[in-house]
Parts: sequence; structure tokens; C-alpha cells
Amino acid sequence: MNVQVNKLPKSLVELTVELSAEDMKPYLDQAVKEISVQTEVPGFRPGKAPYGILVKKVGEMRIYQLAAEKAVQLTYPQAVTDNKLVIIGQPEIIPEKIAPGNPFIYKAKAALLPKVKLGDYKKIKPKRREIKVEEKDVQETLKNLQKMFGKEKRVRRPVSLGDKVEADLDTYVDNVPIDGGSNKNHPINVGEGHIIPGFEDNLIGMTEGQSKEFKLKFPKEYHKKELAGKPVEFKVKVNGIFELEVPNLDDDFARSAGRFGKLDDLKKQIEKNVLQEKTIKEKQRRELEIVDQLVKKSSFDEIPDILIDSELHKMLHELESQVTGQGMKFDDYLASIKKSIKDLEKEFRPQAERRVKTAIALREIANLEKIEVPDSEITAQVAEDKERYKNNPEVLKQISTDNYKDYINSILRTRKVFALLEKNND
Repeated sequence: MNVQVNKLPKSLVELTVELSAEDMKPYLDQAVKEISVQTEVPGFRPGKAPYGILVKKVGEMRIYQLAAEKAVQLTYPQAVTDNKLVIIGQPEIIPEKIAPGNPFIYKAKAALLPKVKLGDYKKIKPKRREIKVEEKDVQETLKNLQKMFGKEKRVRRPVSLGDKVEADLDTYVDNVPIDGGSNKNHPINVGEGHIIPGFEDNLIGMTEGQSKEFKLKFPKEYHKKELAGKPVEFKVKVNGIFELEVPNLDDDFARSAGRFGKLDDLKKQIEKNVLQEKTIKEKQRRELEIVDQLVKKSSFDEIPDILIDSELHKMLHELESQVTGQGMKFDDYLASIKKSIKDLEKEFRPQAERRVKTAIALREIANLEKIEVPDSEITAQVAEDKERYKNNPEVLKQISTDNYKDYINSILRTRKVFALLEKNND
């Protein structure tokens, strides 16, 4: 087998592989045997027809084409390994010459993993922030728990802060209704600020059955860019006002909320939970800062489109999972933000490229530091995931694949890289 390697722009490579007639002989034998088994030849048992009779039956080119397919399946990976290439994705195979009695020549075009010149990752110093639980954190959690265990009671009085209001809502810009801006019996928690600033202030003092019109401005950073900073007209009719009756913060509440003996026990548990949550968030923040500095300090070969496109696909899938997880159809979500898949791809592309660079840099550190994940750790993680999703057959099917093991290996290896970077920079 003769292999020529030609490096192309954008981290692409083209391999020209030539197999002599002698090299092709085992693949031809395999092809003949397979076709012979599949083809009925009078007078011969399946798989026993001589080559000459089989050629007359199916044509010599069919045999050579199948032999060429089998040759590519085995010789391409060997060519990649022999030339110490790190390939990503599937190659584009282009047969150049395939004819009986002649060498078989094909070209394989593929994307290389881009090379990276790392900055001094051992000197990255992310800022460390103090993690502490304040009294306001505990009180905020207690208030949320009170709301969870509270009961709504319809009241016949003007709207006040903290009420839930059910209202008909119509929204206009320049007297033109906004798409999706008309809602019947829309629930509004007064004081939580889920609509634009100033909206809920206009509800305070209104009574059941009362209608009101008022004007505000969308914030300049509003998520719908076509509405950002524009004046908006609201027409609101209050259909119902509900007061939330919350339980008293005492030992009885602690027992009903979490089977704690006393309110102090509940507060201590909340402190532990908040501390754990803040610790996780601080760890994530530090990792992001390490990644930012690492990418800035490093230089990369040109990133091939196949990598960026693959990461874009992952990001869109993540977004779709978040949206559908909240009970909304993805198409409806796209309509609500007036964007297409193409719009999101364009918007996400810089972030996708950054994520690709991050993965390449972390992989290079893992290689330099000889970081590997023992099989026992991968097996343990897979077993844990199987237990977590034991009631979801579809997920269990995915967990049982080799691809999932490779995914777990990548995740655990990355964690070990971050642990090393954290240790180096303490």
C-alpha cells in the first residue's frame, strides 16, 4: 500500500491511497465469497460458484466495487494511523481508479484536529471569591418555601404588592398589535418583575373588573431586538385578584416543610444547601475564567467548519431540550423570538468556535500531562447513570453503547484537567 499525504487549508488533509493488484487480492476473495453466498447460481451451492461463472452472472465490476469498499474500510484507518494523523468526523472517499487487473487508487479527504500552541496554562490565576451564606439568602429561601406552601384566596379589594392578578392583556406598538401580545386571564405576580419595568406598578390600586390603558418603553436590552427601546401601549382588564396566605415561620412550618423538628433545624439545612449551591457556582465561574484565559493565551490552527458545525448542532439541541423541557414547542419558541434556525446558527457561531477551541486546548493539556481515565471509573459512572435512568428504556439504550463510554471518558478526562489546573493555580 502506498499513501501520499497532502495538507490542505482550514485543517483539511487529503490522502491518496494506492493498492496494487496483489494488495487487492484478499478483498476480491472476500467480495467473491459474499456475492456468491447472496447469488443463486444453478448447479452450485451458495458460496461455491467459481469466479469465472460468478463474473458472467453479476459482472466483474460489481465484484471489484465491493472489493474496493472493503479495501477502504480497512486501509483508510491504517493509513491514518501510519501517518500519525488525528482525524475528526467521517472522510469523503473519492475512487480514482478501479479496474480489473489494475491498482486500486482512491482519495480520502478529511478534517484534521487543529493544532494548538498553548499559553503557559500553569500560570493562569483566576480570581478566588469568598463563599459565604448571608442571612438574606436564608430569608429569601424561607419566603419561597412559604409561597410554595401558601394558599391563594380571592379578594375584593384593590391590587397590592404581592398579589396574583389574572388579567386580559393586549399590547401594541404604534397602534399595531404585537404578535403573541394578547392574552386572556394572564397570571401576573405583582412585585416579581416578570414583565417590563413599570408594568406591575400600574396594576397596583386597580380593582376587579376595572380596565386601564397606559404607555411604557421596552428596555434597551429587551430580548426581542425589534422591540428594544420602543414605546409600547398596554390595555389591561383585571379579572381576578388573589391574595397569598402564607403559613407562619415556626416549628410547625418546619415540620410540614421538611420534617424538621424545629425552625432552627430547617434554617441550618437551608444554610448547607445555599453554601453547596454557591460553591458549585463559584467552581463553574473559576472554570470559565480559566478557560477564557487559556483560549486567549493560546494560538490555534484554522478551525475546520465540520467542528464548528458539529458544535452548533449540539448548542441548538441543548436549547431545544431546554425549551421543550419547559413545556413549549421549539417552533413556537422560534416564532416568539422571530428567528429561524439559520439566525440562531449565525448568532451562536462565535460561541461554538470558542467552545471548540476550549475542547482542543483541554485535550492538548490532557495529552501533555498524560491524564487518562481508568476503565474502572468509566464503568462506575456508566453504572451510576444506568441506575439513574433505569425507568427510561430509550436513555438506557444509549448508555449501553460504546459511544456513550467514549463520551463519559471525555467528560471525566476534562474534569481531571480542571482539577490539575485548579491545583496548579491554588
